[in-house]
Amino acid sequence: QASNPLWQSRGSSAVPSGGRFRCPSCRHEVVLDRHGVYGLQRNLLVENIIDIYKQESARPLHAKAEQHLMCEEHEDERINIYCLRCEAPTCSLCKVFGAHKDCEVAPLPAVYQRQKSELSDGIAMLVAGNDRIQAIITQMEEICRTIEENGRRQKQHLGLRFDSLYSILEERKKELLQSIAREQEEKVQRVRGLIRQYGDHLEASSKLVETAIQAMEEPQMAVYLQVPPEGIHLPCRITDMSKVSMSSRPEPGYENMDHFSINVDYVAEMLRTIEFQTGD
Repeated sequence: QASNPLWQSRGSSAVPSGGRFRCPSCRHEVVLDRHGVYGLQRNLLVENIIDIYKQESARPLHAKAEQHLMCEEHEDERINIYCLRCEAPTCSLCKVFGAHKDCEVAPLPAVYQRQKSELSDGIAMLVAGNDRIQAIITQMEEICRTIEENGRRQKQHLGLRFDSLYSILEERKKELLQSIAREQEEKVQRVRGLIRQYGDHLEASSKLVETAIQAMEEPQMAVYLQVPPEGIHLPCRITDMSKVSMSSRPEPGYENMDHFSINVDYVAEMLRTIEFQTGD
């Protein structure tokens, strides 16, 4: 109500900013903030009633006097009584001689005051009811804001929980990948060591073959049978070379890495069944 300019002109100076007072219709306590009465909620019903009152007050007096003040049946008689059965204003002659002679009537001012009082009470009830409805709407709007805030908070918590799961999965993935990488490196290093060993043997054997071929081409028997600086005859060296063990080889299936396979089906199923906790 206080947002209406007419009300403000009478009450804004009486109640300071930050004060408290009780609403005359609903008796609820109202607190004024730094905006004073301008910060109160608007009541369109009361504003419309005040606008109508202003319009009625602005009309000329002679226009009001012309509004059905004289009886239509008896032009010289003023309307001064009210027919309670017909619910219509009339004049005294209509009661004595006219259409309302058998009706119960009452003085027009008394009926006017009674109906104006009933209308005023009705307006007060409507205003109080509108205020209650507005309070309920305000409360429900606050509930909506609280729901939205709680929803945002729970979404944030849920995101943090899933981020934690992602972190655990990434850490475990890193550990398992490191296990595979370690064994991979160990196996590759062993095989490469054997490759170097057999490569050295192959190179020595190839040189021995070249030496043997050159010896085969020697035409002089004495030179051919001469003991070399190593002190071992060529046939003996060839025999020793051919007896080198070739058993240092990776066992069958050594290259297989299938033992690093994992089964995550049960984990995936568990993740699919993640639900919110119940009250228990």
